[in-house]
Amino acid sequence: MSIVRSDKPFVLAGRTYQSRLLVGTGKYRDMEETRLAIEASGAEIVTVAVRRTNIGQNPGEPNLLDILPPDRYTILPNTAGCYDAIEAVRTCRLARELLDGHNLVKLEVLADQKTLFPNVIETLKAAEVLVKEGFDVMVYTSDDPIIARQLAEIGCIAVMPLAGLIGTGLGICNPYNLQIILEEAKIPVLVDAGVGTASDATIAMELGCEAVLMNSAIANAQQPIMMAEAMKHAIVAGRLAYLAGRMPKKLYASASSPLDGLIK
Repeated sequence: MSIVRSDKPFVLAGRTYQSRLLVGTGKYRDMEETRLAIEASGAEIVTVAVRRTNIGQNPGEPNLLDILPPDRYTILPNTAGCYDAIEAVRTCRLARELLDGHNLVKLEVLADQKTLFPNVIETLKAAEVLVKEGFDVMVYTSDDPIIARQLAEIGCIAVMPLAGLIGTGLGICNPYNLQIILEEAKIPVLVDAGVGTASDATIAMELGCEAVLMNSAIANAQQPIMMAEAMKHAIVAGRLAYLAGRMPKKLYASASSPLDGLIK
């Protein structure tokens, strides 16, 4: 039985987006490269590490919002660099103040500096507080389907399981867990972390993810602006392939053309 899939809009916190590529703003050589790469990516949502990037909290220093204006991009403040729930909640409150009541945040609570793996216990604690305070929480998490389910039940608007460890570029290390999360999901699932090149992004989309968030894969490429454009096309290709439905895999070859009518 064939599965017919029709596309549906990509919606976050009541707003519809055309691009399914979300990009980070760190690790670029300078502000100009940041601006050019994000333009080339076609992304409409850009994530900003509030603890590492000036979005107004440091007067007199270069402000990222000068090159990525909020009237053009949806700014997604994140809690990168936070290692417990208290720090993460405080960072989200600061972001909301700096961005004039902006409620959309990316929650990430890390376990240690070596792996940057999510601390799911602290993540769950922070998510509960933030949801109660009216934040629209997109949450970086492990690829554990049970944790993903719990985060959705708390009220997060999107779960963002890692494909691989942050900054490794290893691609999707455990597609099977990701498939379980996708099968159970009642909220958008976005791959976050581990993407290294365009084919990784395409695979994530072919599996059925709503979108992909990445930073290092673009910023650490030899040609970041070119890679940003490659990722834009990879996301589109993967989404179309998912909707089209791939052919079944077979052990043996089969003729591409019918045999009837051949000259004998």
